[in-house]
Amino acid sequence: MGNFVRDYVKSPLNYIGGKYKLLPQILPLFPENIRCFVDLFTGGCNVGVNIHAENIVCNDNLTYLIDLYEIFQKTSVETVLKHVESRIKQYSLSLTNQEGYLQLRNEYNSTRNPLDLFVLTAYSFNHQIRFNNNHQYNNPFGRQRSSFNENMRKNLIRFVEKLHDLPIRFTRCDFTQFDCAQLGKNDFIYCDPPYLITTGTYNDGKRGFNGWGERDERNLLELLTNLDAKGVKFALSNVLYHKGKVNMILENWIMENNYTISELNMSYFNSNYQTKDRNPSASQEILVTNYVPENYRHVLCIAEAQYV
Repeated sequence: MGNFVRDYVKSPLNYIGGKYKLLPQILPLFPENIRCFVDLFTGGCNVGVNIHAENIVCNDNLTYLIDLYEIFQKTSVETVLKHVESRIKQYSLSLTNQEGYLQLRNEYNSTRNPLDLFVLTAYSFNHQIRFNNNHQYNNPFGRQRSSFNENMRKNLIRFVEKLHDLPIRFTRCDFTQFDCAQLGKNDFIYCDPPYLITTGTYNDGKRGFNGWGERDERNLLELLTNLDAKGVKFALSNVLYHKGKVNMILENWIMENNYTISELNMSYFNSNYQTKDRNPSASQEILVTNYVPENYRHVLCIAEAQYV
């Protein structure tokens, strides 16, 4: 069967920065026969819900997101849909009713009903999940853009059904507090952290919680180095360059440890790291592993890389 499915389940959250479109490239690069799979920065849960392992742990420091997943996990599809539809009716939510959206947002910030968070993301700007420093949900209304449409409904049903079937456990903590002591040679940890050299609001690591800086980057890479020393396999999603900037911390770490880089391409066309006329405004998504994947399309040698 392998460690992944081909009929991918998409998160109903439309999580910006999520890995759904890259699943056909990422998952075949993962090892097979995983005892425990850990998604340390689960985000939209597109990876965790599509992995095959004896046990699955999905972690995120965005506690309210984990609250939502746990409600999905223990609630029937019918009950979830009934709640969503009742809220839409109660607040007359639509592509244009900002007042109703703000009323529901106020209620969520008072009651913290996880399912209300999902309804808010359906009608929020770019479907983002953002909180202020007081942990009040503050994403604006997605006028004429966001709604609980039929595609989102279908994704929600499949996602909730899949959570009911998976041997999955959710945890809510900063990556530095996650207990990796029990991980061994048959386990696998995947990391998709905020990207240090990009500035998009969807991957700045904040959302009302902690941001992401060089110290965080170094701490995560040190954690992975220590896991490598224990024989634990890992994969790290990141960008090596972005709009002319290079993540030198990441680059030096890869070279020092002789890790493998698999180039990922959003358009699924082959591309070459050594092409001199590469678009300087582009980003390069990569997957760093402490093993050489058996199934890869294009593996890069960083020592030979040329940057614009």
